Amino acid sequence: MNPTSATDAVAPSAADPTRWPRRRPRRADVLAIGAYVLLGVLVCLNYWVDVQHRVSSHLPTDHSWFEWLFSHGAYSVRHLENPLFSTRQNAPDGVNMMANTSLLGMTIPLAPITLLFGPQVTYALYLGGALAATAATSYWMLSRHLVRSRAAAFVGGAFLGFAPGIVHHANGQPNFVSNFLLPVIVARVLRLGRPGRWRRDGVVLGLLVAYQIFINEEMLLLTALACLVIVLAYVAQRPRAARERAGGFLAALGLGGGIALALTAYPIWWQFNGPQSYRGLQGGVFHNWGEDLMAFVTFARDTVAGDEAVEKTIGLTEQNTWFGWPLVLVALAALVLLWRRSLAARIAGVLVVVFTVASIGPKVRFDGVETTVDGPWAYIPDDVPLVEMMMPTRLALVVTAAVGVLLALAWDAAARHGRRPAPAPRAPGDDAAPAGDAGAPVRRRWVRPVGYAAVALAVLPLFPRPLPAQHVDPPPRFITAGGWRPYVPQGRTLVPVPIPSNVHGLPTLRWSALTGHEFPVPGGYFIGPNENGEGVFGAPNRPTSTLIYATMDAGAVPALTEENRRQAVADLRFWKASVVVLGAHPREAVLRDLMTGLLGPAQRVDDVWLWDVRPLVG
Repeated sequence: MNPTSATDAVAPSAADPTRWPRRRPRRADVLAIGAYVLLGVLVCLNYWVDVQHRVSSHLPTDHSWFEWLFSHGAYSVRHLENPLFSTRQNAPDGVNMMANTSLLGMTIPLAPITLLFGPQVTYALYLGGALAATAATSYWMLSRHLVRSRAAAFVGGAFLGFAPGIVHHANGQPNFVSNFLLPVIVARVLRLGRPGRWRRDGVVLGLLVAYQIFINEEMLLLTALACLVIVLAYVAQRPRAARERAGGFLAALGLGGGIALALTAYPIWWQFNGPQSYRGLQGGVFHNWGEDLMAFVTFARDTVAGDEAVEKTIGLTEQNTWFGWPLVLVALAALVLLWRRSLAARIAGVLVVVFTVASIGPKVRFDGVETTVDGPWAYIPDDVPLVEMMMPTRLALVVTAAVGVLLALAWDAAARHGRRPAPAPRAPGDDAAPAGDAGAPVRRRWVRPVGYAAVALAVLPLFPRPLPAQHVDPPPRFITAGGWRPYVPQGRTLVPVPIPSNVHGLPTLRWSALTGHEFPVPGGYFIGPNENGEGVFGAPNRPTSTLIYATMDAGAVPALTEENRRQAVADLRFWKASVVVLGAHPREAVLRDLMTGLLGPAQRVDDVWLWDVRPLVG
């Protein structure tokens, strides 16, 4: 590569005479990271107000699932058990953790914090930390490889870490804000092929990819697709430089891929072939989730300019773009102005176009209306490996990354525009430099403040608000104080009512999470196989769990038969139950009447209703 300007470099090679010198950390770097940390605290502020009793208002069940995952990591470390599988949920079949969003790359290292302070603290701490860390590594990548202005890198890093689509996922889905390795992976890919460095570059890339697999495979796949488009765009625009680097690039890429595969071969095998693995999702439900075209120019719900009412019109899926019209206009203007002199801007533009189109689902949707126009996913079969689990709308997250790079490039271009050159040496006796030698023409000096103002006005409406949180009652004292222990011997389960599920799973799933998985429970919130091997949400309903959910929805106990009682005993035997427990619940009275009709009178033990079913199930 022989860039003609600083922004014409995607990743300067070792042989490039314009390669930027290694930068030492400065006070500006520390201030930038400190600002990101404060922003992470702000986003999670509503959780910290009462961290023990707050969950996401938008995705409370997802929030509880990830608390359960942090407990799973701690349980695996404490008991030295295989973290790829758990029998503490969906008893007795268990859950394939590699086939779910298990976040093992972080739940295991953070196990000491979970054991000391509980999963609620770990969740809130990690969520804000992941947001800040993603912004920080994005800042590092931008300031070391793409822009000279640290202010430009700060703006780009802040957007990449706290973009509307990322903050949207922070509502109960911390795995989608755990993107701190992705900027480093992209930087390593773009540096492959440096003369004499292919072994080191390949090893580092392989280790990074292997670790990212244990954080979020879907985001790694999106990053790989983005890197493929970047490389192809670079080859098309710099064919000679690409040929010179091709040998080293391919050698390093092959070495990195081999290392990543060697380190993750068994977990990946377990994911697709281990117990409770599955093939695709039943009905390919995710394929219909495409991005609404109006979402690109709409302000997101969790930003200062957002309106929650708007999402009821076009927010049928995730808010992965929702940039607002000012940012779209600024990004387009930056792309036009930088197109001729910045290779990085041109590649970012290619990413925007390719992944905007790719994020449209089977049908084009506009302002909440599904049109009759086919989208690209109308021509993609539902059963293509890897693709079968993807949501089209999430491809728009690559657009978010490209827009963040464009913002940094635009700010950097404004910072360098009209900057005074270094003054020429003066001859002895000269009193001053000739008028006009220092500084840019007056007519050009407006460019910098206008550029700064345009970027600022585009991103300030997207400043995130604290995530909305709601109160959740703690588990019964019978559960937290260990009153259950005499009733649940080794190898038996505690059956909470209602049975945890993806719909009714919030209160009772937390019983398991907040007690450190000390007892197994049936049902749960996860993805597992159905009778055809397809992935479904939660455990297949058994007659008793179906009856419980129907009673809750109706608010009345149906007429019970001997067949209902026989099925209840059969289900308890399948679950290896020793005790059925009902705590405080909005439907407590009707649920108590139902379980009494099925199992006989309950005991009042501490603050729960309890049915000791060991005499029934043997």
